[in-house]
Amino acid sequence: MIEELASKIKHKNAILFVGSGVSKNLGLPDYSELINQMAEKLNYDRETFNSWGDNDFLILAEYYYLQKGSLGELRSWMDRAWHNPQIDISKSTIYKMIIELNFPVIYTTNFDRWLEYAHDFYKKDYTKIANVADMTLTENDKTQIIKFHGDFDDDSSIVLTESSYFNRLDFETSLDIKLRLDSLEKSILFIGYSLSDINIRYMLFKLHKQWKHSSYEHLRPKAYIFLTDPNPVKETILRERGIIPIIYKNNDPGKALTDFLIDLKSIL
Repeated sequence: MIEELASKIKHKNAILFVGSGVSKNLGLPDYSELINQMAEKLNYDRETFNSWGDNDFLILAEYYYLQKGSLGELRSWMDRAWHNPQIDISKSTIYKMIIELNFPVIYTTNFDRWLEYAHDFYKKDYTKIANVADMTLTENDKTQIIKFHGDFDDDSSIVLTESSYFNRLDFETSLDIKLRLDSLEKSILFIGYSLSDINIRYMLFKLHKQWKHSSYEHLRPKAYIFLTDPNPVKETILRERGIIPIIYKNNDPGKALTDFLIDLKSIL
């Protein structure tokens, strides 16, 4: 299985999809810290504020937006907190392996710029795509980094509130159309995602559906998802939808992902 995936990567027939589990290995704040920041800026007790939203950052971000009128101040905090100057991207084997695997296209649901910083550090050219206008800037010899849930450089593109998330689930934006087209011709490898994430499960369902309604499902490029926590129920559903789980069971997700990417690179 991993040999087949490595062959696709080697021949530029695979694209990468990066989730928050990847950048988490850099020590970035998690969403509980984001919720605490919202509570502080709204002058609420953290535990009380959390309980009002049932620990759901989308609902709480929606409330924050309604109270403040914008996400500007919160976005600025996120930008600072998630780009701590003490973080040394050169020490991340995960990001080094992503660069060396040399995917032609990388999608990410992360807001942060660490994929871009890694490309800068290793002097690998790329084009960042956060909106339809950016698509006019693509070049064949440059990696495309598609900011699927938005980018800190464009406040309007950020998917953080419940409303923006629901709009995203329409799966009809220019970036969605690009993903559907890319997935028709190349395999996709998902890393840094949990099967408890309804967003990724919905995305996989939608990608599967576009093939299911055609007469050519047998021609569909294979898709893969890297996991560290086996779950036979969800794995069975994924396989039925054409997604192949690759499992490296380990209590340390960062170590497991590092080992997996190194194994992939060693086969190329």
